[in-house]
Amino acid sequence: MSNQQRSFFFNVDWLTVLIYLALCTIGVLSIHSAVFDPKNASIVDLDTNYGKQFVFVIVAIVLGIFILLLESRFLSALAPAIYGITTVLLLLVLVVGRNVGGNQAWIPLPGGFRLQPSEFAKFATCLLLARYLSGTNVKVTEIRSFAIAAGIIFFPMILILLQPDAGSTLVFSSLLFVLYREGLSPYFLILEGLFITLFVLTLKLNNLPLIIGSIIVITIAIILLFRRNRKLMMTLLIGAGILITFVLSVQFLYTKVLKHHQKERIDIVLGIESDPHGKGYNVNQSKIAIGSGKLWGKGYMQGTQTKYKFVPEQSTDFIFCTVGEEFGFAGSVVVLGLYLFLVLRIIYIAERQRSPFSRIYAYGVASVIFFHVVINIGMTIGIVPSIGIPLPLISYGGSSLLSFTVMLFILIKLDSNRMGMIYA
Repeated sequence: MSNQQRSFFFNVDWLTVLIYLALCTIGVLSIHSAVFDPKNASIVDLDTNYGKQFVFVIVAIVLGIFILLLESRFLSALAPAIYGITTVLLLLVLVVGRNVGGNQAWIPLPGGFRLQPSEFAKFATCLLLARYLSGTNVKVTEIRSFAIAAGIIFFPMILILLQPDAGSTLVFSSLLFVLYREGLSPYFLILEGLFITLFVLTLKLNNLPLIIGSIIVITIAIILLFRRNRKLMMTLLIGAGILITFVLSVQFLYTKVLKHHQKERIDIVLGIESDPHGKGYNVNQSKIAIGSGKLWGKGYMQGTQTKYKFVPEQSTDFIFCTVGEEFGFAGSVVVLGLYLFLVLRIIYIAERQRSPFSRIYAYGVASVIFFHVVINIGMTIGIVPSIGIPLPLISYGGSSLLSFTVMLFILIKLDSNRMGMIYA
């Protein structure tokens, strides 16, 4: 065994570990405040969510240390197996899963615990995507390579959508940024923005003839301007066909596939409907809680909106409300700053890797965490639909915490061995 292997802790990025521990600590304290029960005041009481979360954090730290003890090359070699196991679990949850909140996304375990396979599928997908893209003769700019990479991303998305868990499904779309970093044309990002705009317009205007007619008119106008360029004309015609198909698909999914409560959330955010005491109650109470914290907040465990349970899902999806109400704008900035620092640190780590596998995996981790943070906090302040995804390392939930722990510590392990890892 080399000196580097014997002293594997020496090269560990302790700054990332400290940010991780800080966020976990904030999570336990916030959950303790959000669902505090005077009859079970101890923060380690296993009859409470904060007691369970405390245990989850201890288990997660032990798991993180175990990952640091692994041989780095095993992580790349085991990527297909890990992806395969999570795929089996995603199939299994459709058969034996427990329905919670309208989603059949949890596998019941002994002791009253539950396992959410979709959380673990995120780091498994990051691993396999990194394994494939780091292979020889793989170029994401080639159709075959792009199709396989896209398949790795979209396959778990389809299985998760069947649960149906729209929030977790959308998280995987963030991995498109990994493909962009590896050479995918920026036009794909522009196209993604165009699709998002069309999605909003289709639902907001609710006028298919107007939208489809506009696409046709714009396409014809461009063709007339560049009618001598046959290649461009064919591209425009194909593109117009894709856009029209997308618009029709959005309308079909909205009216025939999405559940009633999911459509209500979208309607509230897009301003199609306004019902602060009914359909929009959750988001409205969330904004009141955050706004009432003002600059410095009301103090730890002094939040009235939280204490009297006005805010829904206080320890999970809307945990950021507790931070905003009790620690105000200042506390919110600290939490957001920690997340921003974490994402930037991961990108810095990614760029110093000698191994393509490690670099690609790191960008996958950064993309997933960034998406979670932006969407979750966007939910609490009402700028995106409430799609039910946790705030990394802070929201209550063993599956989420363990998944993000594994995701981060795999990256830390790969980085600690970056000087010797050039095989992938």
